[in-house]
Amino acid sequence: MTMTDEQMRPGQYPRQSITLASEAVSVPTARQILHEARTDWGLDMAAAETGALLMSELVTNAVRHGHSHSVRVIAEQPTPDRLRVAVVDKSRRCMPELHHAGPDAFGGRGLVLVDALSDRWGTDLLPWGKRCWAEILLKEAPQ
Repeated sequence: MTMTDEQMRPGQYPRQSITLASEAVSVPTARQILHEARTDWGLDMAAAETGALLMSELVTNAVRHGHSHSVRVIAEQPTPDRLRVAVVDKSRRCMPELHHAGPDAFGGRGLVLVDALSDRWGTDLLPWGKRCWAEILLKEAPQ
């Protein structure tokens, strides 16, 4: 397992990514990318925890519904005030849809949680699969 801390050019913001097996045991490793970003990028604890929870939900959905052997997990700051987490799988089937599960349902609440915790989320179709992502706004550091 090798995490890449991608090199930044001037004007670029931090990005880390890792390819993991499409298995439930990969979820804690996917969360770890946010804990490392907290230290490396100076994220506040709340942003790192929210990002880790969003990552958990997106990876869990990809494992359950993505029909891939592996997933690519990405954490990045596309702008100084945003944190984006994303999961890429090789399936164009089973696109994520927001459903409201009944009170007795065993599952089906992951995207409801993603919707509630993120400022925006979505799915990008790729020629060979899809990328599901969620973004949160970062609070300005006190000066």
